[in-house]
Amino acid sequence: MKLEGINVVDLSMFLPGPHVTQMMCDHGADVVRIEPPPDGEPSRNLGPKRNGTTPWFRNTHRGKRSICLNLKSELAKEIVYALVGKADVVVESFRPDVLNRLGLSYSVLNNINRRIVVCSITAYGQTGPHRLRPAHDLSIQAASGLLSVNLDDNGRPTLPGVPAADMAASLMAFGAIMMALYRRERTGAGDYIDISMLDSLMGWTQNVIGPPFAEGRSHDVKNERGWGGRAFYNVYETADGGFITLSGNEPKFVSNLLRALHRPDFIELALSDPGAHQQPLIEFFSETFASRSLDEWSTYLEELDVCFGPVLNIKQAFESEQASARQMLLCDEHGNSHVGVPIKYFDEPATVRFKAPELNEDAKQILHDLNYSNEQIEALTKDGALLTTPESGSR
Repeated sequence: MKLEGINVVDLSMFLPGPHVTQMMCDHGADVVRIEPPPDGEPSRNLGPKRNGTTPWFRNTHRGKRSICLNLKSELAKEIVYALVGKADVVVESFRPDVLNRLGLSYSVLNNINRRIVVCSITAYGQTGPHRLRPAHDLSIQAASGLLSVNLDDNGRPTLPGVPAADMAASLMAFGAIMMALYRRERTGAGDYIDISMLDSLMGWTQNVIGPPFAEGRSHDVKNERGWGGRAFYNVYETADGGFITLSGNEPKFVSNLLRALHRPDFIELALSDPGAHQQPLIEFFSETFASRSLDEWSTYLEELDVCFGPVLNIKQAFESEQASARQMLLCDEHGNSHVGVPIKYFDEPATVRFKAPELNEDAKQILHDLNYSNEQIEALTKDGALLTTPESGSR
């Protein structure tokens, strides 16, 4: 596997950091997850459980090893230093300055291991007036401007369906870590990576910045290209209460559909700029798609070479033929469902290690690998540096 031999120390929590290290773990990295006492990673207990664990935790921690340390203890910090000495990557998601206060700043870790790559993922980044402000995904989507274009029928911002800021930060961090490791092969030196959720999400806006960047104005959301102002980029209800999307305005797709529906007179309008003037075509599509069921339209459009897609719920999406063909729904020996691996290599594909660790499950083995004796381990538990016993089961 591509990352076999890469050792990762994961100090992060919730979604962006654990998702980064999960991608690395699926491709062969050895990830030691340092969890906080007394309950460990919060996602262990967020959402419904099956066989003792939540899908969120299982799908961000499968294959990792767990040790539960109180980082305010000097003895616990010594363990982190020892792990960093053998590691390639550290990922953390504390607020800025927390690592400094804990004695785990980049300068300290770099003195221990010149080759270490440290990646910090925070809401607003390590600099700027909002650097210390706490925030999760929703507030970052708001600060990025993207929530202002995610409107309901009354023109009010509505809750987004996916944590785009979390996942944007995760993917930016993943790419940054890979680049840093690649550069290290040439220079022998690691680096410090400052990933902001806000920066990451704003970095995804290239296709929607036209009005503010070119014309100095805010978006007229309902009349913009991607948010309702174009007939061929829209959602339509079908006769059975389902919904279908059109998502491609290229001339060949426009022509293929409108000629098949015997309305070539609409082609010029469809290819014009988005805006309220496209409403007659939007109304035509609304009436037309309301005449047949979702399955009937899916079958019909499949033959036309048109950009379309039925609106599936998440259960349907993971159970679809396409997801099955791409192995995006995996099942372990206990019947637990897992999200598949989206990065697919022809050579050295990912190998999913399904088991998620119990809290502190691997502490003794991790410490023995660092040459701690049983007596030293016992002293760590007495000091409160190390959690005494596993607290939660997982399968």
